[in-house]
Amino acid sequence: MHFSIIIPLYNRPQEIKELLETLTLQTYKQFEVLVIEDGSTDDAAEIVNSFSGQLDVKYFVKKNEGQGFTRNFGFERAKGDYFIVFDSDCLIPADYLQIVNDSLAKNYLDAYGGPDDAHPSFTPTQKAISYAMTSPFTTGGTRGSKKAIGQFHPRSFNMGVSRQVWEKAGGFIITRLGEDIEYSIRIHSMGFKIGLIPKAKVYHKRRTNFLKFYKQLHFFGRARINVYKFFPKELKLVHFFPAVFTCFLFFSIVVNIFDWPLAQLCNYLLAVYILLIFFHALVKNKSAKIAFLSVIASFTLLVAYGLGFMQDFCKRVILKLS
Repeated sequence: MHFSIIIPLYNRPQEIKELLETLTLQTYKQFEVLVIEDGSTDDAAEIVNSFSGQLDVKYFVKKNEGQGFTRNFGFERAKGDYFIVFDSDCLIPADYLQIVNDSLAKNYLDAYGGPDDAHPSFTPTQKAISYAMTSPFTTGGTRGSKKAIGQFHPRSFNMGVSRQVWEKAGGFIITRLGEDIEYSIRIHSMGFKIGLIPKAKVYHKRRTNFLKFYKQLHFFGRARINVYKFFPKELKLVHFFPAVFTCFLFFSIVVNIFDWPLAQLCNYLLAVYILLIFFHALVKNKSAKIAFLSVIASFTLLVAYGLGFMQDFCKRVILKLS
Protein backbone atom coordinates (compact mmCIF):
# COMPACT_ATOMS: atom_id res chain seq x y z
CA MET A 1 0.00 0.00 0.00
CA HIS A 2 1.21 3.47 -0.83
CA PHE A 3 0.54 6.16 1.77
CA SER A 4 0.22 9.92 1.34
CA ILE A 5 1.13 11.76 4.55
CA ILE A 6 -0.53 15.18 4.72
CA ILE A 7 0.73 17.78 7.17
CA PRO A 8 -0.84 21.27 7.49
CA LEU A 9 1.70 23.81 8.71
CA TYR A 10 1.30 27.26 10.21
CA ASN A 11 4.35 29.15 11.51
CA ARG A 12 6.09 26.07 12.91
CA PRO A 13 9.30 25.53 10.91
CA GLN A 14 11.23 23.86 13.73
CA GLU A 15 8.41 21.42 14.45
CA ILE A 16 8.14 20.28 10.84
CA LYS A 17 11.89 19.70 10.79
CA GLU A 18 11.64 17.35 13.77
CA LEU A 19 8.60 15.55 12.30
CA LEU A 20 10.29 15.04 8.91
CA GLU A 21 13.38 13.70 10.65
CA THR A 22 11.28 10.96 12.21
CA LEU A 23 9.73 10.13 8.83
CA THR A 24 13.18 9.52 7.32
CA LEU A 25 13.54 6.66 9.82
CA GLN A 26 10.38 4.80 8.80
CA THR A 27 11.01 1.10 8.17
CA TYR A 28 8.15 1.05 5.63
CA LYS A 29 9.18 3.13 2.63
CA GLN A 30 6.13 3.28 0.35
CA PHE A 31 4.94 6.79 1.10
CA GLU A 32 4.99 10.41 0.00
CA VAL A 33 4.81 13.50 2.20
CA LEU A 34 2.79 16.63 1.42
CA VAL A 35 3.54 19.67 3.57
CA ILE A 36 1.04 22.50 3.07
CA GLU A 37 1.97 25.93 4.37
CA ASP A 38 -1.31 27.55 5.43
CA GLY A 39 -0.52 31.21 4.90
CA SER A 40 2.41 31.25 7.32
CA THR A 41 4.50 34.37 7.87
CA ASP A 42 7.39 32.21 9.13
CA ASP A 43 7.62 29.64 6.38
CA ALA A 44 9.53 26.35 6.30
CA ALA A 45 10.38 26.19 2.60
CA GLU A 46 14.13 25.86 3.11
CA ILE A 47 13.74 23.26 5.85
CA VAL A 48 11.26 21.11 3.94
CA ASN A 49 13.26 21.28 0.71
CA SER A 50 16.37 20.13 2.59
CA PHE A 51 14.68 16.72 2.98
CA SER A 52 14.12 16.24 -0.76
CA GLY A 53 17.00 13.79 -0.99
CA GLN A 54 15.72 11.69 1.91
CA LEU A 55 11.97 11.74 1.40
CA ASP A 56 9.47 11.93 -1.44
CA VAL A 57 8.32 15.28 -0.09
CA LYS A 58 6.26 17.99 -1.78
CA TYR A 59 5.88 21.51 -0.42
CA PHE A 60 2.90 23.77 -1.12
CA VAL A 61 1.97 27.30 -0.10
CA LYS A 62 -1.61 28.56 0.08
CA LYS A 63 -3.62 31.31 1.72
CA ASN A 64 -4.63 30.86 5.34
CA GLU A 65 -7.88 28.89 5.68
CA GLY A 66 -7.39 26.72 8.75
CA GLN A 67 -6.28 23.12 9.17
CA GLY A 68 -9.42 21.42 7.83
CA PHE A 69 -9.39 23.05 4.40
CA THR A 70 -5.61 22.81 4.28
CA ARG A 71 -5.90 19.03 4.65
CA ASN A 72 -8.42 19.05 1.78
CA PHE A 73 -5.80 20.86 -0.31
CA GLY A 74 -3.47 17.96 0.40
CA PHE A 75 -6.12 15.31 -0.32
CA GLU A 76 -6.69 16.84 -3.75
CA ARG A 77 -3.01 16.45 -4.64
CA ALA A 78 -2.21 13.15 -2.94
CA LYS A 79 -1.31 10.15 -5.10
CA GLY A 80 -1.47 7.40 -2.49
CA ASP A 81 -4.01 4.65 -1.84
CA TYR A 82 -4.43 5.83 1.73
CA PHE A 83 -4.13 9.32 3.22
CA ILE A 84 -2.61 9.87 6.67
CA VAL A 85 -2.97 13.17 8.52
CA PHE A 86 -0.54 14.31 11.22
CA ASP A 87 -0.33 17.54 13.19
CA SER A 88 2.98 19.31 12.70
CA ASP A 89 3.84 18.96 16.41
CA CYS A 90 4.01 15.15 16.28
CA LEU A 91 6.95 12.77 16.26
CA ILE A 92 6.38 9.46 14.47
CA PRO A 93 7.89 6.17 15.74
CA ALA A 94 10.02 4.39 13.14
CA ASP A 95 7.66 1.41 12.86
CA TYR A 96 4.46 3.47 12.57
CA LEU A 97 3.78 2.94 8.86
CA GLN A 98 4.72 -0.73 9.07
CA ILE A 99 2.23 -1.19 11.91
CA VAL A 100 -0.52 0.57 9.95
CA ASN A 101 0.19 -1.35 6.76
CA ASP A 102 0.19 -4.72 8.56
CA SER A 103 -2.96 -3.87 10.51
CA LEU A 104 -4.88 -2.80 7.41
CA ALA A 105 -3.76 -5.96 5.60
CA LYS A 106 -5.20 -8.12 8.38
CA ASN A 107 -8.30 -6.10 9.23
CA TYR A 108 -9.01 -3.43 6.64
CA LEU A 109 -10.45 -0.14 7.85
CA ASP A 110 -11.73 2.65 5.63
CA ALA A 111 -10.58 5.12 8.25
CA TYR A 112 -8.53 4.72 11.40
CA GLY A 113 -7.13 6.65 14.31
CA GLY A 114 -4.30 5.98 16.71
CA PRO A 115 -3.33 7.06 20.22
CA ASP A 116 -0.78 9.63 21.30
CA ASP A 117 1.84 9.61 24.02
CA ALA A 118 4.63 11.71 25.51
CA HIS A 119 8.13 11.20 24.13
CA PRO A 120 10.97 10.83 26.68
CA SER A 121 12.52 14.02 25.27
CA PHE A 122 9.45 16.14 26.09
CA THR A 123 9.64 18.74 28.85
CA PRO A 124 7.97 18.04 32.22
CA THR A 125 5.19 20.46 31.27
CA GLN A 126 4.56 18.66 27.97
CA LYS A 127 4.49 15.31 29.76
CA ALA A 128 2.03 16.71 32.30
CA ILE A 129 -0.19 18.04 29.51
CA SER A 130 -0.02 14.66 27.77
CA TYR A 131 -1.07 13.02 31.04
CA ALA A 132 -4.02 15.38 31.44
CA MET A 133 -5.23 14.65 27.90
CA THR A 134 -5.20 10.88 28.46
CA SER A 135 -5.95 10.51 32.17
CA PRO A 136 -8.95 8.54 33.47
CA PHE A 137 -9.55 11.44 35.88
CA THR A 138 -9.96 14.07 33.15
CA THR A 139 -10.93 12.62 29.78
CA GLY A 140 -11.90 9.21 31.14
CA GLY A 141 -8.80 7.71 29.53
CA THR A 142 -10.80 7.19 26.33
CA ARG A 143 -8.72 9.24 23.88
CA GLY A 144 -7.03 6.79 21.55
CA SER A 145 -8.29 3.73 23.40
CA LYS A 146 -10.91 1.04 23.01
CA LYS A 147 -12.71 2.47 26.07
CA ALA A 148 -14.21 5.30 24.03
CA ILE A 149 -17.87 5.96 24.67
CA GLY A 150 -20.01 5.27 21.61
CA GLN A 151 -18.44 5.37 18.17
CA PHE A 152 -14.69 5.76 17.92
CA HIS A 153 -13.81 9.09 16.33
CA PRO A 154 -10.28 9.40 14.91
CA ARG A 155 -8.61 12.71 15.70
CA SER A 156 -6.64 14.63 13.12
CA PHE A 157 -3.30 14.56 14.95
CA ASN A 158 -3.15 10.85 14.01
CA MET A 159 -5.76 9.87 11.45
CA GLY A 160 -5.97 7.94 8.19
CA VAL A 161 -8.64 7.67 5.48
CA SER A 162 -8.71 5.62 2.30
CA ARG A 163 -8.87 7.17 -1.13
CA GLN A 164 -12.37 5.67 -1.43
CA VAL A 165 -13.48 7.67 1.61
CA TRP A 166 -12.12 10.85 0.05
CA GLU A 167 -13.82 10.16 -3.27
CA LYS A 168 -17.21 9.43 -1.71
CA ALA A 169 -17.32 11.55 1.44
CA GLY A 170 -15.09 14.36 0.30
CA GLY A 171 -13.01 16.17 2.86
CA PHE A 172 -13.58 18.46 5.80
CA ILE A 173 -16.61 20.74 5.54
CA ILE A 174 -15.57 22.90 8.50
CA THR A 175 -11.99 24.00 8.95
CA ARG A 176 -11.86 24.46 12.75
CA LEU A 177 -13.86 23.79 15.91
CA GLY A 178 -14.22 20.01 15.85
CA GLU A 179 -13.69 19.49 12.15
CA ASP A 180 -12.11 16.06 12.68
CA ILE A 181 -14.98 14.80 14.84
CA GLU A 182 -17.55 15.98 12.30
CA TYR A 183 -15.59 14.26 9.53
CA SER A 184 -15.34 11.00 11.49
CA ILE A 185 -19.06 10.94 12.24
CA ARG A 186 -19.90 11.69 8.61
CA ILE A 187 -17.62 8.91 7.37
CA HIS A 188 -19.26 6.45 9.75
CA SER A 189 -22.75 7.55 8.73
CA MET A 190 -21.94 6.68 5.11
CA GLY A 191 -21.30 3.06 6.03
CA PHE A 192 -17.50 3.08 6.06
CA LYS A 193 -15.65 0.99 8.61
CA ILE A 194 -13.75 3.05 11.19
CA GLY A 195 -11.54 1.71 13.95
CA LEU A 196 -8.62 2.22 16.29
CA ILE A 197 -5.16 0.83 15.57
CA PRO A 198 -3.86 0.75 19.17
CA LYS A 199 -0.18 0.31 18.32
CA ALA A 200 -0.14 3.13 15.74
CA LYS A 201 0.79 5.79 18.26
CA VAL A 202 2.47 9.12 17.75
CA TYR A 203 4.29 11.36 20.20
CA HIS A 204 2.24 14.53 20.39
CA LYS A 205 3.92 17.64 21.79
CA ARG A 206 0.69 19.62 22.20
CA ARG A 207 1.31 22.97 23.89
CA THR A 208 4.55 24.00 25.58
CA ASN A 209 3.05 26.01 28.44
CA PHE A 210 -0.18 26.14 30.40
CA LEU A 211 -1.44 29.41 28.91
CA LYS A 212 -1.28 27.99 25.39
CA PHE A 213 -2.82 24.77 26.68
CA TYR A 214 -5.67 26.73 28.28
CA LYS A 215 -6.43 28.52 25.01
CA GLN A 216 -6.38 25.24 23.08
CA LEU A 217 -8.74 23.46 25.47
CA HIS A 218 -11.10 26.44 25.63
CA PHE A 219 -11.26 26.09 21.84
CA PHE A 220 -11.94 22.33 22.20
CA GLY A 221 -14.85 23.03 24.54
CA ARG A 222 -16.38 25.34 21.97
CA ALA A 223 -15.72 22.76 19.27
CA ARG A 224 -17.87 20.19 21.03
CA ILE A 225 -20.88 22.51 20.67
CA ASN A 226 -20.00 23.11 17.03
CA VAL A 227 -20.16 19.35 16.43
CA TYR A 228 -23.48 19.24 18.29
CA LYS A 229 -24.94 21.67 15.75
CA PHE A 230 -24.23 19.09 13.02
CA PHE A 231 -24.97 15.94 15.04
CA PRO A 232 -27.13 16.63 18.15
CA LYS A 233 -27.12 12.96 19.22
CA GLU A 234 -23.34 13.05 19.60
CA LEU A 235 -23.52 15.27 22.67
CA LYS A 236 -23.23 12.86 25.61
CA LEU A 237 -23.49 13.36 29.37
CA VAL A 238 -19.74 12.82 29.70
CA HIS A 239 -19.13 15.96 27.65
CA PHE A 240 -20.75 18.00 30.42
CA PHE A 241 -18.26 16.80 33.06
CA PRO A 242 -15.70 19.62 32.61
CA ALA A 243 -18.49 22.21 32.84
CA VAL A 244 -19.90 20.58 35.99
CA PHE A 245 -16.43 20.39 37.52
CA THR A 246 -15.78 24.06 36.69
CA CYS A 247 -19.03 25.12 38.33
CA PHE A 248 -18.18 23.00 41.39
CA LEU A 249 -14.71 24.55 41.60
CA PHE A 250 -16.09 28.10 41.49
CA PHE A 251 -18.76 27.14 44.02
CA SER A 252 -16.05 25.78 46.31
CA ILE A 253 -14.15 29.05 46.10
CA VAL A 254 -17.30 31.03 47.01
CA VAL A 255 -18.27 28.85 49.98
CA ASN A 256 -14.73 29.10 51.33
CA ILE A 257 -14.66 32.88 50.98
CA PHE A 258 -17.90 33.18 52.96
CA ASP A 259 -17.09 30.22 55.23
CA TRP A 260 -20.37 28.48 54.47
CA PRO A 261 -21.10 25.04 55.98
CA LEU A 262 -20.36 23.17 52.73
CA ALA A 263 -16.80 24.49 52.58
CA GLN A 264 -15.23 21.53 54.38
CA LEU A 265 -17.02 18.98 52.20
CA CYS A 266 -15.94 20.77 49.03
CA ASN A 267 -12.36 20.96 50.26
CA TYR A 268 -12.38 17.26 51.12
CA LEU A 269 -13.68 16.28 47.67
CA LEU A 270 -11.13 18.48 45.90
CA ALA A 271 -8.31 17.13 48.06
CA VAL A 272 -9.25 13.54 47.22
CA TYR A 273 -9.41 14.39 43.51
CA ILE A 274 -6.03 16.13 43.60
CA LEU A 275 -4.41 13.20 45.38
CA LEU A 276 -5.86 10.71 42.89
CA ILE A 277 -4.41 12.67 39.99
CA PHE A 278 -1.06 13.21 41.71
CA PHE A 279 -0.41 9.60 42.67
CA HIS A 280 -1.72 8.20 39.39
CA ALA A 281 0.58 10.57 37.46
CA LEU A 282 3.44 9.72 39.83
CA VAL A 283 3.08 6.01 39.10
CA LYS A 284 2.82 6.62 35.38
CA ASN A 285 5.70 9.09 34.99
CA LYS A 286 7.80 8.22 38.05
CA SER A 287 8.43 11.89 38.75
CA ALA A 288 7.03 14.00 41.58
CA LYS A 289 7.58 17.15 39.52
CA ILE A 290 5.58 15.81 36.58
CA ALA A 291 2.90 14.56 38.98
CA PHE A 292 2.59 18.04 40.52
CA LEU A 293 2.44 19.64 37.06
CA SER A 294 -0.13 17.02 36.04
CA VAL A 295 -2.49 18.33 38.71
CA ILE A 296 -2.14 21.85 37.28
CA ALA A 297 -2.58 20.54 33.73
CA SER A 298 -5.68 18.55 34.70
CA PHE A 299 -7.35 21.53 36.34
CA THR A 300 -6.37 23.73 33.39
CA LEU A 301 -7.92 21.24 30.98
CA LEU A 302 -11.20 20.91 32.87
CA VAL A 303 -11.69 24.63 33.52
CA ALA A 304 -10.70 25.73 30.00
CA TYR A 305 -12.83 23.09 28.28
CA GLY A 306 -15.69 23.70 30.71
CA LEU A 307 -15.73 27.46 30.16
CA GLY A 308 -15.50 27.08 26.37
CA PHE A 309 -18.27 24.50 26.42
CA MET A 310 -20.56 26.66 28.59
CA GLN A 311 -19.83 29.77 26.53
CA ASP A 312 -20.99 28.26 23.26
CA PHE A 313 -23.71 26.13 24.85
CA CYS A 314 -25.34 29.29 26.20
CA LYS A 315 -24.73 31.26 23.02
CA ARG A 316 -25.57 28.68 20.35
CA VAL A 317 -27.92 26.21 22.07
CA ILE A 318 -29.86 28.28 24.61
CA LEU A 319 -29.82 31.71 22.92
CA LYS A 320 -29.77 30.25 19.36
CA LEU A 321 -27.12 32.71 18.23
CA SER A 322 -24.79 31.87 15.35
